[in-house]
Amino acid sequence: MSIKFNWDALGITASAVCAIHCAILPLFLSSLPLFGVNIIENLGFEYSMIGLAFVVGVYALYHGFKKHHHSWLPLLLFGFGILLLIAKVSFHQWRLLLLIPSVLLIVIAHVLNYRMCRKHNHAHADDCNH
Repeated sequence: MSIKFNWDALGITASAVCAIHCAILPLFLSSLPLFGVNIIENLGFEYSMIGLAFVVGVYALYHGFKKHHHSWLPLLLFGFGILLLIAKVSFHQWRLLLLIPSVLLIVIAHVLNYRMCRKHNHAHADDCNH
């Protein structure tokens, strides 16, 4: 019995968790520095979340590209979304303006990949080598 894992669902979930962390966590956990915990402005945590989203996203989207639809569009949208996330960490004054489009691009890339994979379902051209 083989279990199929939906990497796009994990990518969407990781993106949503990142968005929740970036948008809501500062509102509710602004008192953490009083207890010596600094997760809100912790660059290591920020880059770790971006790294997690990148690894999961690249795996899911490359799998869809290679095995199903052969379209670069989801990978391009995802890449631009990741670049905006990195810019969000670097440019604090623009973080909310960069967060919304970055998360939207990443989620749209995963949803598009998911739909394209279901639509094509191993429908390949003659030049396909797998």
